[in-house]
Amino acid sequence: MGFPIHRMRRLRKTKALRNLFQETRLGPGDFILPLFVAEGIKSPVSISSMPGVQRHTLISITREASSAAKLGIPAVLLFGLPLKKDSQAKEAFSKNGVIQKAVRILKKETPNLVIITDVCACEYTSHGHCGIIQNGDVANEPTLNLLQKIALSHVRAGADMVAPSDMMDGRVRAIRGILDQKGFKETPILSYAAKFSTAFYGPFRDAADSAPAFGDRKTYQMPAANTREALREIELDIEEGADVVMVKPALTALDVIAKARQKFTVPLWAYHVSGEYSMVKAAEKLDWLAKDTAMVESLLAIKRAGADRIITYWAKEAAKFFK
Repeated sequence: MGFPIHRMRRLRKTKALRNLFQETRLGPGDFILPLFVAEGIKSPVSISSMPGVQRHTLISITREASSAAKLGIPAVLLFGLPLKKDSQAKEAFSKNGVIQKAVRILKKETPNLVIITDVCACEYTSHGHCGIIQNGDVANEPTLNLLQKIALSHVRAGADMVAPSDMMDGRVRAIRGILDQKGFKETPILSYAAKFSTAFYGPFRDAADSAPAFGDRKTYQMPAANTREALREIELDIEEGADVVMVKPALTALDVIAKARQKFTVPLWAYHVSGEYSMVKAAEKLDWLAKDTAMVESLLAIKRAGADRIITYWAKEAAKFFK
């Protein structure tokens, strides 16, 4: 039996009916806010390629995190910009590094906010790559040792969760091992498990001053064409001890999110990345589309695909919209 008995439009007739039968819902608790904190600046610095996003001082990041918490956002993801860079990323694991200072301040000022730290080296290396360079490429095992130092320094500073984003083989196992060895068995790991190589990271590299000085990151970030490889990466990270896995970017990998949600039972997050955010902001500026509508549709698509939480630069705007 079909039309005219079955009329799909019956449940769309009024806004109240549409709301009643809405399948996918979002709220402030679905969002994680990425934040950049920089040394050597006296006030927040706007990022031209990411309208509405700033590099923060240790003072202003506290205000930003506090305002996010008041909106019901449960967590922030921190990225640091040091004054000094070198080939070994020494500032990344310094006790008095910019992230370590920020974590200590945020845990004091916003104790109920979950503080997640990005564990990588690209912002701290003079060459802009995500690890130790040997023979013209990032060497896997030496980089694992570096990542262990970075993660441990973050947790010692008070980070609630660490998030390795480097895409080295075995990094979850290495970090889990050092954290367990040093008495931090309860600290969860959020793994950038399926992190694709993409042009959509461009504005982030402006924000984090992390563009590679030579070559690219295609020997460690994933090819955009490979779904089965992405699922394998996720599976391996779960086997190594990841508590939460992430797909990045989000909008161009909705199929991967959906398949990962069907295959795995661990918490699954997605990173709505800088380029996906900035292209909407640019189109809004040109009056080519309505930003709020594009924001809502983008975030709903990510949640509909199966993401449990969404890391997004729209977190505060979205939290207000979906409150």
